[in-house]
Amino acid sequence: MRLHVCAVGRLRPGPERDLANDYYDRFTRTGRPLGLGPLAEHEVEDKKGGGMAAEADLLARAVPAGALLVTLDERGKLLSSPEFAALLARWRDAGRQDAAFVIGGADGIAQDLRTRAEFSVSFGAMVWPHMLVRVMLAEQLYRATTILAGGPYHRA
Repeated sequence: MRLHVCAVGRLRPGPERDLANDYYDRFTRTGRPLGLGPLAEHEVEDKKGGGMAAEADLLARAVPAGALLVTLDERGKLLSSPEFAALLARWRDAGRQDAAFVIGGADGIAQDLRTRAEFSVSFGAMVWPHMLVRVMLAEQLYRATTILAGGPYHRA
């Protein structure tokens, strides 16, 4: 199952970009033998200042046709890391070809795009900067592959 991270904003060179790339690389190495990957990142920017609606339109266009749409949103479902890993495995085993994780901009994700999502994940009740959410998602994707592979990275 191919994974896509569709996010508003450009992750510029610096610590967040370095961390995201490191976890993306780890995910690729660990996930491929499990049928997870490759992972592609799709960054969109609303250069015209259209707000959440314009960002939602750009994000929707970045999601591959037929992909399972997953939003990252504080109103989403709280999952443990093993539950998240099991969810990825279920989607993969159900024959899903693509899953797209959508991260909104500073104001979040417009309601119409949230409504279209098949699943929504929360990293807690707190609101996180969207650039940090990208790093947190990258780490959890890597952690999920290590859980599914039976590796020692995740210590429950």
